[in-house]
Amino acid sequence: MKYNAVIFDLDGTLLNSLEDIRDSVNEILNRYHYPQRTLEQIRSFVGNGAINLIRRALPEGIEQQEIERCLQEYSDYYHEHSRNKTCPYNGIIDLLEQLGKKGIRLGVVSNKDEATVKNLCERYFPGLLSVAVGDSQGYQKKPAPDNIMRAIVQLQAEKETTLYVGDSEVDIETARNCSLDSVLVSWGFREKEVLLQKGAKTIIDYPNELLQFLGL
Repeated sequence: MKYNAVIFDLDGTLLNSLEDIRDSVNEILNRYHYPQRTLEQIRSFVGNGAINLIRRALPEGIEQQEIERCLQEYSDYYHEHSRNKTCPYNGIIDLLEQLGKKGIRLGVVSNKDEATVKNLCERYFPGLLSVAVGDSQGYQKKPAPDNIMRAIVQLQAEKETTLYVGDSEVDIETARNCSLDSVLVSWGFREKEVLLQKGAKTIIDYPNELLQFLGL
């Protein structure tokens, strides 16, 4: 077996969290009487962390101080409402269970803050993931390699035998920056055509296809 560890992106890969993200963003926009954002707009905004999500959701020309205030309010609100509509994609729980039974080491790396990442993983994937890494002071977010490398160390794995699985161009760039093999999923926040245009080499349409890719 070539791979003995798999690191997953979280939002758009394991969890369908888009509606909770949209609702939380729109709650903050509504407080300041800014225009609301659609689900498809939010889909295009996510992937590079909360600060970029909020910057993109706000109207152009907003001062940095206002952006930071909205970011803090969004973070506080989302922390309390991140489980209202969020759920694992169909087939994900079974996939993680099957990988675990085969002895594959499993981790998650997200651009969400680390406390939220750990909370979501404990809520939706109890006992299924050995490592949950998120944004933390002193480390750069994806697509920088910092947090992927943290996860690899915590998994006691090696880059050569670790596979990265994500759903966006950020994940493609992340894997490239880490010199990791990658698989992209088509059920997440980006269309398959976009992933192909961004250089994705392997794309799967259903979770159980990852088992086939791994030869399990």
